[in-house]
Amino acid sequence: MFKIRFESRKSIAFRLIAVVLAVELVSSVAALLLSLGYERHTHFVAFDIMLRGRADSILVAVQDSEDAQASLLFNQSGLHLPPDDIYEVFDASGRLLGRSANWKEDSGKLWSDPSDGFVRLTLDNRHFRVFRHHASRFVDFGEPGGGKLRPVTILYGAPTERVWHAIRRAVEFYAGGSLLLLVVTGPLIAWLLHRGLLPLRQLAGLAAQVSVDNWQFSPPPSARATPELAPLTHAIESVLERLEASFQQQRAFVSDAAHELKTGVAVVKSSLQLLGMRQRTPAEYQAGLERTLADCQRMEEIVAGMLTLARAESGVPRPEQEAAANMSECIRQVAAQLATVAQVRGVEVAVDGLEAADVPLSPADCALVVSNLLLNALQHSPSGSRIDIRLAQTSEGTALQIEDHGEGISAEALPRVFDRFYRGDPSRTRSTGGTGLGLSICKAVVEKAGGTIALASQPGHGTTATVCFPGAGERAG
Repeated sequence: MFKIRFESRKSIAFRLIAVVLAVELVSSVAALLLSLGYERHTHFVAFDIMLRGRADSILVAVQDSEDAQASLLFNQSGLHLPPDDIYEVFDASGRLLGRSANWKEDSGKLWSDPSDGFVRLTLDNRHFRVFRHHASRFVDFGEPGGGKLRPVTILYGAPTERVWHAIRRAVEFYAGGSLLLLVVTGPLIAWLLHRGLLPLRQLAGLAAQVSVDNWQFSPPPSARATPELAPLTHAIESVLERLEASFQQQRAFVSDAAHELKTGVAVVKSSLQLLGMRQRTPAEYQAGLERTLADCQRMEEIVAGMLTLARAESGVPRPEQEAAANMSECIRQVAAQLATVAQVRGVEVAVDGLEAADVPLSPADCALVVSNLLLNALQHSPSGSRIDIRLAQTSEGTALQIEDHGEGISAEALPRVFDRFYRGDPSRTRSTGGTGLGLSICKAVVEKAGGTIALASQPGHGTTATVCFPGAGERAG
C-alpha cells in the first residue's frame, strides 16, 4: 500500500492528475458514443439481414390455388417463425393472402409502395421494423412454358426491443470497462507521478538545507539527469554561488569597516588620554587636537566612502543620473582641483587633446570616478614622473585611460585591487594609503552605469586604469 498527499489543489501533481483523469474521462465518453454508433449499426445490419431471410422463407409458403377465383394461396402450416414476429402477404391486386395472428391492425397499405425497403411500425405500443419485399413466385411448373410467374408483396417485421437490448448490453460492457480503467489508472497515475516528482522533492529538500552558515549544496544525480530539472539545478547552483560570494563580501566589508573605524576610534581615544595624563602647554594641546582632528577626518572619509559605495550598489537610480556628463570637461575640472597635490608631489598631469565625449553618469559621479583614479595615480607616482590622461570616443563607446609611470602593482595584488579596504601597500599614511574604498567605489559607479573598469600594470613601469562606456545605441538596446 502507498500513501500520497497533496498539500494543495494548486500543486502541480494535483493538476496533472486531474488533467490526465479528465482526458481519460472525455476519451471514455467519446469511446462510448463511438461504440454506441458502431453497435447500433452492426446490430441493425444483422437485424435487416435476418428480416430479409425470413421474408424469403415466407415466399416459399405461397402456392398455386385450385380455386378458379384465386390464383394464389398462402399455406402457413410449414412455417416456424418467432411468435413475436409479424407478417402479411399480398398478391399483385392487393388481396391479402395471409398474415400472422398477432397482426390484426391495418398496415396502411404498406404493400402499395413499389420499392423494397424498411419501415417503422407501432403495434400494441411495441415498435417493429418491417421489411417490404416485392417478389415473384413460380407456380404450376408442369404447365407448358415452365409455369407461371406470380408477383407477391411480403411485409415482414420483428420487434426492435431485442436489438436495443443487445446494443445496451454492449454499451454497458464498454462503460463498465472504462469505469474500471479510471478506477485502476487513477491511483496508478498518482503513484507514478509521485515517483516521477521524487527528484524535484529531493532537490527542494537539499536546497532548503542551505543557510547563511551552511552553503553546501550537492544536487542529487537524478535532478541533473532529468532534462526538465537540469536547468533548475544549474540555476540554483549559480544563484547560491552568487549569494555565497555576496554574503562573504558583505561579511568581509563589515569586518574591514569595523576594523578601520575601531582603529580610528582607538587612535583618537589614545590621543585624548595622552593629553589628559598631565598638564600640557598650549602648543602641545594644539598639536594633540590637530592630530585628533586629522584622525576624525579620516574616520569621516571612511564613513563617507562606505555611504557612497552603498549608494552606488543600491541599484536605485537618482534623478540626476538620467543626464549625461561631459567627461572631457569633468577631467579638466578634477585635474585643476588636484593641481596642488600634483605640484607638491612633483608629478605632471597631461590633459591636453581630450576629445569631447558624454558618458551615462551624473556630473558628481563622473567627478568621483575621475578624482579617485587620478588621486590613486598621484599617490603611486614618483617625483618627476608624468600621468597621461586619454579620452577617445568611437562607434563602440567612450574609453578613458589614466596611465602613470610609478612602481606598478604586483601580479599577486592586481586581482584584488577592487576589493573593499584592500591596499597593496599596508601603509596607512596619507602619502601612500587611503581608506581602501576608492577603487571599489569607482567599480560600483561605473558598472551601475553599464560600463567596465580594469587595471593593467607592470611592476616598475606603472599602471593604466581603463574605463569604458558603451555607446548610446548599445545602452538603449
